[in-house]
Amino acid sequence: MNHDNDNPGELLIGAPAIAGALGIKTRQVYKLLYAGILPTFKLGGSVAARRSTLGAWLEEQERGARAAA
Repeated sequence: MNHDNDNPGELLIGAPAIAGALGIKTRQVYKLLYAGILPTFKLGGSVAARRSTLGAWLEEQERGARAAA
């Protein structure tokens, strides 16, 4: 099954699509998934995420980093 997602829509299906949206490597996505850090869900047998949810999560991470500095 090919999980590449070249659809610029809201839904990202597969770790490679999530990695591309975040600008990180697929391996890093899996590390964040297994640590329970990344806001994702299962869609069928694939990991999925919404761009808007990832964006909000990134903003939250950024605010936390600024507050700690």
